[in-house]
Amino acid sequence: MSYQPVIPMTGLAGWKFLDRTLVTQMDAHAGSVEIRRDTDYFKEKIGEIETAEQLVSDRRLLRVALGAFGLSDDIDSKYLVKKVLEEGTLDPSALANKLSDSRYLEFSKAFGFGDFSVPRSKLSDFPQEIVEKYQSQSFEVAVGEQDDDMRLALNFTRAFPEVAQTTVGNDTKWFRIMGTTALRNVFETALGLPSDFGKLDIDKQLETFQSKAERMFGTSDLAKISDPETMNKVVETYLLRSQIQAQPVNQAGSIALTLLQSSSL
Repeated sequence: MSYQPVIPMTGLAGWKFLDRTLVTQMDAHAGSVEIRRDTDYFKEKIGEIETAEQLVSDRRLLRVALGAFGLSDDIDSKYLVKKVLEEGTLDPSALANKLSDSRYLEFSKAFGFGDFSVPRSKLSDFPQEIVEKYQSQSFEVAVGEQDDDMRLALNFTRAFPEVAQTTVGNDTKWFRIMGTTALRNVFETALGLPSDFGKLDIDKQLETFQSKAERMFGTSDLAKISDPETMNKVVETYLLRSQIQAQPVNQAGSIALTLLQSSSL
């Protein structure tokens, strides 16, 4: 039986409770029977895997492998998964480099089937690396079953720094954010952008994201936004705006006031 995260309330108050108890709750989740069964199997068997074909042919291994990168929904897309893994990431024309979803790039890079003569699945520390990612991602999924706003906030605190602290240019980082649905949703909501914003020209979207971030957070430099204090402001603003959108008009006003006071808008 899997662990059910404890989230006693919605919105910012619920987030603060989850944040305080996160380590304890994640440990309980990782130790649950269902998660432990999957991760033990992965640790035992992944070292025997030498090709992408072997990985996609073992559904239990594939469940952990994809789940570690938030790609569980694609478990039946074996042709796509196999192609992404086999082509690797070194060739600019490889499928992983063409997909707008950057999670596939990280997935292919992590396993290394197309990049190295010996895949990374043979490394001694590889099983634990993937298992830890899977435990974290599956906990987020469990949180999302109760409150999707909490899931997106939790995902943001984990995944955003990984993008923001890479060595590529700031525009490239923003494009990666824009191409990652969960991260994009948090920024769109926190910055107060409309639901049809994604229909604009891609360069106009970039310009708008950066100008809005500059006004709201004092910078459009994603490396600076990944500073814990600023990142926390993004998350809190996102949760407050989400509450406003979800509440009846007569209740939304007090939340909007909190947002204005806390964000100095």
